[in-house]
Amino acid sequence: MFALHHARLMAGQRPSGRPEEIFDAHVLACVLANAATEVEAGEGDLASNTGLDAAMLEMVLDHWFPFADDLGLARGRAGAPLEEEEMLLDLLLAHAATGEGRGRDEPDLPAILARVVARRAMRPDHLWQDLGLFDRSELSRLLLRHFPTLAAGNTANMKWKKYFYRKLCEGEGFTLCTAPSCAECTDFSACFGAEDGESRMARARREVDRVEHREAAE
Repeated sequence: MFALHHARLMAGQRPSGRPEEIFDAHVLACVLANAATEVEAGEGDLASNTGLDAAMLEMVLDHWFPFADDLGLARGRAGAPLEEEEMLLDLLLAHAATGEGRGRDEPDLPAILARVVARRAMRPDHLWQDLGLFDRSELSRLLLRHFPTLAAGNTANMKWKKYFYRKLCEGEGFTLCTAPSCAECTDFSACFGAEDGESRMARARREVDRVEHREAAE
């Protein structure tokens, strides 16, 4: 269902000829399609799965996908953030891109994405997978665009969740890492290893191919 939700949202997006605005719509479509797929699997609701309350969800749908069919799912309640989530949210908001060039009535997308990223970062997979994105490069592009000063500090290309926690620790004046340097750390791959894996879109395509192959064989 992820692929169907994403396709329907993108088909109903606000017309734009600017690649960055199309990318923003794609990111939001991934987030919403991912959350909707989880709801259909019996997990949470749109608000709790995205960190956005009902009013924010409606704002996102109305502004970025005005011509899309409604997802047809209860919005629910975002609920209070966990302590770690709130700390990460504060970090993201502190580095959010300014509103230069944004229209007076245009939603504050960095603030919206900060809430989504902070909520989804509490999940167990790579962050790009938690957000429903197609690969890690999309996450890097999102962060560089909407949280440029924070993303620019990841010069060693750490895994994004590890990098966020390092920044949070630095902000609190301590470190959880006992190695004198990254080069000497025995858990180097835990912070700097590849963030590969299968996206929801790839998984959906594989399932479609499997069903079609089975039907053709019958």
